[in-house]
Amino acid sequence: MASLARKTLLRLSKSRWLAEHVMRRRFVLRAVKKFMPGEEVDDALDAAAGLAPARLGTLLTKLGENLTAESEATEVRDHYLAVLDQIVARRLDAHVSVKPTQLGLDFSERHCAEHLDRLAAKAQQCGTILWIDMEDSSYVDRTLDLYRGVRSRYPNVGLAMQAYLRRTPKDLGSLLALKPTIRLVKGAYAEPPAVAYPDKPDVDRAYFDLAVEMLGAARDGNALPVFGTHDIGLIQRIVARATELGVTNGRYEIHMLYGIRMADQKRLAGEGRVVKTLISYGKSWFPWYMRRLAERPANVWFVAKSMVVR
Repeated sequence: MASLARKTLLRLSKSRWLAEHVMRRRFVLRAVKKFMPGEEVDDALDAAAGLAPARLGTLLTKLGENLTAESEATEVRDHYLAVLDQIVARRLDAHVSVKPTQLGLDFSERHCAEHLDRLAAKAQQCGTILWIDMEDSSYVDRTLDLYRGVRSRYPNVGLAMQAYLRRTPKDLGSLLALKPTIRLVKGAYAEPPAVAYPDKPDVDRAYFDLAVEMLGAARDGNALPVFGTHDIGLIQRIVARATELGVTNGRYEIHMLYGIRMADQKRLAGEGRVVKTLISYGKSWFPWYMRRLAERPANVWFVAKSMVVR
């Protein structure tokens, strides 16, 4: 049942009609507030400042993907350049995270690479990390190529990788020579079973196996692993393995989303773990929001009811 609910929500995430009809409804906006503080960048920056006393760092990401014009991609690049200036001005422990299709990957890999280089240079100047998000499986090869290119010039660049993709162990192995910074997530796109594990136990198993490999690389000084998951049981197993391997706090990180398990985030930070909260903002939140709900299929009844009740 949970798998069916997840598949349904992921299909709905691609519906432009649904997005246009529900995004401005008040009850939906109230529900979205659970996962993001607001649509404007100042909302995200204020939230980041508010988390600092709890020793929570942040990642900031503007929602929106699959842009179709170079002018739009340039506008996104310039937006993030300004955000990096704001991070410095506010003295925030914050990074930015960007999707390659926000920077024009769908129509020009060269321009996308140029935009990433500009952002990586700025992030390095500001003393932060530029994170490159991973999108669906059709983008993996191009995203890996982009990461290898920009990483060869700027060491302050991280990459998200998805544990549910069957190819990820091989891809991770191919990157270890770069001494990469990798954020491992479970994966939130609709993929065929031949490409991604469809069942949660298999995804959890793949995630832990990849985490152990990343911790081994961290022990040898060959990677900075970041574990992006809200699965507290899985986090506890990873922390225990890190202790067994002698990988101390600060040589790995834990990332979670704004509004989810905030008490656990603060507890982990209080225990000395490096914890960062991913804060999303922007007006193009519908596909992202539906993917977040798909990670918690128990919410499907609430969502379905909300969409039909005026």
